[in-house]
Amino acid sequence: MEEAAVQLRAGRPERAARLCAQARAVAPGDSSVLNLSALTALQQEFYADAVGWLGRVTKLQPRGAAGWLRLGFALAKLARYDEAEPALRTALGLTPGDAEVWDTLGFVLKARGQLEEAIKAHRCAVELKPGRANSWYNLGQALLFAGRAGEALECQDKALAADPGFAKAQFGRALALQQAHRLPEALVAFDAALRAEPENHAARSYRLMALNYLDDWSREQLYAEHLEFGRRFAAPPASRITAMPAALERRLKLAFLSPDLREHSVAYFLEPLLAHLPPAQFEVILYHDHFVTDGMSERLRARAAVWRNFVGQPAAAVEETIRADAPDVLVDLAGHTGLNRLPLFARRLAPVQISYLGYPNTTGLTAMDYRFVDDFTDPIGTADAWHTEKLVRFASTAWSYRPPDAAPAPASRPSAGGAPVTFGCFNNLAKLTDAALGAWSRLLAKVPGSRLRLKAGGLGESAVAQQVRDRLAKAGLDLTRVELMERTADVTSHLALYHGIDVALDTFPYHGTTTTCEALWMGVPVVTQLGDRHAARVGGSLLSAVGHREWIAENWDEYVGIAAGLVAEPARLETVSRALRGELQASALMDHAGQAARFGAAVRECWLRSGRAGQAT
Repeated sequence: MEEAAVQLRAGRPERAARLCAQARAVAPGDSSVLNLSALTALQQEFYADAVGWLGRVTKLQPRGAAGWLRLGFALAKLARYDEAEPALRTALGLTPGDAEVWDTLGFVLKARGQLEEAIKAHRCAVELKPGRANSWYNLGQALLFAGRAGEALECQDKALAADPGFAKAQFGRALALQQAHRLPEALVAFDAALRAEPENHAARSYRLMALNYLDDWSREQLYAEHLEFGRRFAAPPASRITAMPAALERRLKLAFLSPDLREHSVAYFLEPLLAHLPPAQFEVILYHDHFVTDGMSERLRARAAVWRNFVGQPAAAVEETIRADAPDVLVDLAGHTGLNRLPLFARRLAPVQISYLGYPNTTGLTAMDYRFVDDFTDPIGTADAWHTEKLVRFASTAWSYRPPDAAPAPASRPSAGGAPVTFGCFNNLAKLTDAALGAWSRLLAKVPGSRLRLKAGGLGESAVAQQVRDRLAKAGLDLTRVELMERTADVTSHLALYHGIDVALDTFPYHGTTTTCEALWMGVPVVTQLGDRHAARVGGSLLSAVGHREWIAENWDEYVGIAAGLVAEPARLETVSRALRGELQASALMDHAGQAARFGAAVRECWLRSGRAGQAT
């Protein structure tokens, strides 16, 4: 066994594993042999094997804290969190002063969605070992998941103070800056993280997401950045994906992969399609990838023949499961948003792979066959060149909106009752560019006595709110005329806040989607400005669908003029407002059955087209 230990320390786990196997044949019940076998399996990331060895170790040595810690760690790597937690708590009972145990427990609690408990566990770790960089990183990540970006940033700075070369903390710092809406600083931090870890696909994806918010990056530059991602993570075609079956018209296995099959914007637009896809044509498979499952998750699960949650599972396990399910068509709903699995799509998990809904740009992957859009967001002849996917304009608008059941009825606009005109924006703060703030400043100057209401996650943090105030003041906005609001506790109270807005102001160059639909549903007109890329044309697609192209501006002067014109006559605005919910109901956005039919037809045509191409070769 000494030679096996030497080989393991030398970084040769395969040799160590062979020696361990020989030792087990001689002494199958020797705890030291089993423990070294487990350590070898852990180094090779053979976590299931490690669990088997460690299960025997902890029975032989129930007072050995290290065995319980390693067992909890291996179970966590297999996403068996319900089993990992008691193993780790047993280890804590034996060694309550071990920072590593607290850290591992914090990871498990975070994966189970118990964020406050996870934060407490990681705090115990940093209190026990304040110089341990990994503990500060873990605490920062838990705080970030809880929406506390300012505190998360402080933790990552402490991690880097403890270990300036700690690559994970560079990445964590970039994420915290991005969530704190300090995008220029976040990009610098992402670049530092990628210099330390060039193959960190998550860092590259988050960086690409951040670039979509900026108005000083051309679509040519954005495309080049996405192509770089595709080149870096390109994989040879998987040998297990073969030519299409002969029965091209058969019922298709249609799978969707997303971390957002929960109360999330993506789910709001997916649910109406799933509710109307004909079961005779499609067997729906849903792959969730997040620790949160809620009422929306359960509703979606009821629409699926197969439901799986991949949260915390390593890429190899996810790939094995999807290949075993053998979907005919696999739809990615994440793109370069957080917790995506794009490197697996690069390995081609299904004969047909489609990008849809969750990301406003190309994935950059040549293995992603199609991207579903409409001809307003992605005009024919101008958009195709900036995508690695073939664009499929499957409907007049690419969305199908289902309003929340708990939505209150529309109310009169504030100005109709004599209150000051109030403009509003409930979009992500990352979408607020200086150019937009400048236009809003001009708008408030043009409409005397008017006010601006901003609502977004993060405004409850004093540091984030102050940063926003500083940017507003720099843009010339009178802060006494601006109201900042944090997220509300539920969707009903969120939508009720639209009762206090006369006109909603869209962001640029990254438009709102859910926020625009919500405003229209609540009877609030939305003003948007068109740009030259998908993200900057979504608002135009939605407004065109409800018959209000007159609220679409080509430049900031038009934008200010349209918004000011809408509030110039309160009685006319009230008439327009009262008609909006009915106009939305009559539009393609709420033609759920029709949109599902168009979506299903497009999916099948992609399947048939790929099948014909496969037969031709």
